[in-house]
Amino acid sequence: MGGDHGLGVTVPASLAFLGQERAAQLILVGQKDLIEAELKKNRAENHPRITVRNASEVVRMDDPIEIALRRKKDSSMRVAIQMVRNGEADACVSAGNTGALMAISRYLLKTMPGVDRPAICAILPNQKNGPTYVLDLGANVDCAAEHLHQFALMGSALFANIEGNPRPKIGLLNVGTESIKGNEVVKKAGELLHTEHENGTLNFCGNVEGNDIFEGTCDVVVCDGFTGNVTLKAIEGLGRFFRNVLVSEFRSSLLNGLGALLAGKALKTIRQRLNPSRFNGACMLGLRGLVFKSHGSADAYAYECAIKRAHEAVKRSVLLRISTTMAELLQNSKDHQAAEKIKKENGIQEQETV
Repeated sequence: MGGDHGLGVTVPASLAFLGQERAAQLILVGQKDLIEAELKKNRAENHPRITVRNASEVVRMDDPIEIALRRKKDSSMRVAIQMVRNGEADACVSAGNTGALMAISRYLLKTMPGVDRPAICAILPNQKNGPTYVLDLGANVDCAAEHLHQFALMGSALFANIEGNPRPKIGLLNVGTESIKGNEVVKKAGELLHTEHENGTLNFCGNVEGNDIFEGTCDVVVCDGFTGNVTLKAIEGLGRFFRNVLVSEFRSSLLNGLGALLAGKALKTIRQRLNPSRFNGACMLGLRGLVFKSHGSADAYAYECAIKRAHEAVKRSVLLRISTTMAELLQNSKDHQAAEKIKKENGIQEQETV
């Protein structure tokens, strides 16, 4: 029911997804009469793998978190997440209000052990034809160094289990690669991550800049939600701008049009690689349930991609695998901290003895 376009996007996207995944089932949560009318419009009112779950309320894109969390207790968003909590659904996908989705998810699903704040993680392409995982992308506008440390652990766990790389390279997004750059939060986070690198818990490669996201300098880029969200929106805007300029120029003259015809196959590949819709669907990491956030402005193709990401996460048992990996990483981190504390205490005792 959420997003900029509502059922006009979510229903066609759902049908397109089910057309490709013959074993999957979807539960459409929202105002039943409106959903059924949209299904009928798409000639799918009796689809055997679609169930409609009624929810009388809708969280609007401009609703304050308090209203979404405390007053709209029968919203489509809340009912859907409650279904994940109850085991009636394996994952939730929403294009609705990001703040509300995070607040309700955190309230109903709770966080994994050792995680203070969940983070939104998305995948972006890089020049090495691989993925770059970026988090946080908007769940936490203000972060402490400890939160960035936890994001790094979660991002490392996700990358390790999805991409099959047990030692992904972690980078901390900053205004420069030097350790003296950045604000105090980023500097302290860098120190924490450097310590984790030394004890072997994380493969931290240091500070990275915005261009490193697409150069593939590291596998996981960590930042606060404010920086991450602005970065993501700028990237998507640039991608659309480049694509529109390319189309406009090729249509500007007959000669340019002929050139486009000759380079048709290459242009199609470029358009596909630079299409931001292909990477829609960000995972809310750190929760005890799978929740995926689609852009509110997503079209049917983009929303279908978000559903695919959630489906892939379920098939790969990502939640269980991340929980296991996170527990191991946190334990390694705590063991090292405890060891350092003991060393420090022993050092003090030795000095006192002397």
